[in-house]
Amino acid sequence: MRIGYLECFSGISGDMLLGALVDAGVSFDLLTKTATSLNVGARLEMRKVMRAGLTATKVDVISAESHEHPSHEDAHGHSEHAHTHDHGHAHEAPHHHEHAHEAHHHSHEHGHAPHRSLSAILEIIRSAPISEPVKARASRAFQLLGEAEAEIHSIPVEKVHFHEVGAVDTIADIVCAAAGCEALRIDRWLASPLNVGSGTVKCQHGTLPVPAPATLSLLGEAPIYSAGAALERVTPTGAALLRMLDVHYGPLPAMRVQASGYGAGGRDTPGEPNLLRLLIGEENGSAIGAAGAGNGTEPIAVIETVIDDSTPQLLAYVSERLLEAGAWDVYRAAVQMKKGRTGVQLTVLSSPDRAPALRELLLRETTTIGLRWRMESKLALDREFVEVDTPWGKVRMKVARWSSGSIANASPEYEDCRAIAQKHAIPLKEVMQAAMHAYAGCAKERA
Repeated sequence: MRIGYLECFSGISGDMLLGALVDAGVSFDLLTKTATSLNVGARLEMRKVMRAGLTATKVDVISAESHEHPSHEDAHGHSEHAHTHDHGHAHEAPHHHEHAHEAHHHSHEHGHAPHRSLSAILEIIRSAPISEPVKARASRAFQLLGEAEAEIHSIPVEKVHFHEVGAVDTIADIVCAAAGCEALRIDRWLASPLNVGSGTVKCQHGTLPVPAPATLSLLGEAPIYSAGAALERVTPTGAALLRMLDVHYGPLPAMRVQASGYGAGGRDTPGEPNLLRLLIGEENGSAIGAAGAGNGTEPIAVIETVIDDSTPQLLAYVSERLLEAGAWDVYRAAVQMKKGRTGVQLTVLSSPDRAPALRELLLRETTTIGLRWRMESKLALDREFVEVDTPWGKVRMKVARWSSGSIANASPEYEDCRAIAQKHAIPLKEVMQAAMHAYAGCAKERA
């Protein structure tokens, strides 16, 4: 499986992702043609910069309405002025707008500049001569961005308008990023926890805390933290791009890296690289050992809580509810707690997207008042089912295979064997032994 892993140790913004894509091998010509095809007066400029001693690619969107040009940097990466437009702030109606984006060092006023509605931006994307998958991804990102702004400001989404300059830059950022990601043919996108920064950011609505409310809304359940100097590190556009790519969060999985790229933000922060790193490669278990080579890993959510004031009946009921709600597995273990009390540790395994609902179910249905959860990597062998004949009927066999195709394990499906044992009033172990014998005979015939 081909994966893209985003290391967001200094956050993510539109220009950082574009730079990382180009640095990792995406054609800059593809991105420039995409920007031109939008017919919004936007063009791209690219240059190499230094960030805390590391070489990276900086991509700037230059629009007809922009009042400044990209920063000019010396050999050490120090900017005369670091200027980028990353987010187009949304509001209900056109009016004077002052925007001072702390993360990218720019402050200027826009007078009676025009504004674009969400529907107008979606029409620009729809009319552009770009592929349908790119249109779908970019439109989804803008829809999510518009919905976040509408929720924050308590207005209908159709009344959300983006300031012209910010809108042009954000359109180019999002559509070009969608085109670059499509060109990489990534099967699944993953990311590290997000360094969102801290402090405040000034925008049309006033001085807002970092992360900005729209950013926080877009990030949802994504794991976040704050480190380094006080500045905005994850922008609304960056958050919308993560949602656009359906990113899953967790540690770096076992993978063979085929390409990597560094995308630079507008500021050169002393002692820390203001960069986004992109790793591209094949995800597999080869780094874990030869036995796992070629078998895919995937993120898995682990939810745990310890309960010492509940009945066994309640815990059994909750376990059933968790499985019905989509948990992959639920298990309970006796633990010794403080003051000599005996408790039960309840552990739930699930896909990352089911974790929020399962956490809520645990808090609602049990007596616990707290829980913990984390993301880990799961390595699984390829599995298939084959049917075998026993004297009492058919039984499915679960067969696990190595990446080479050879069989690692085979076992009879419990529910099938249980149904036969109950129907014919025979020991369960006899049914399971008969199924294994039948499968062994079939395997010999195939050999």
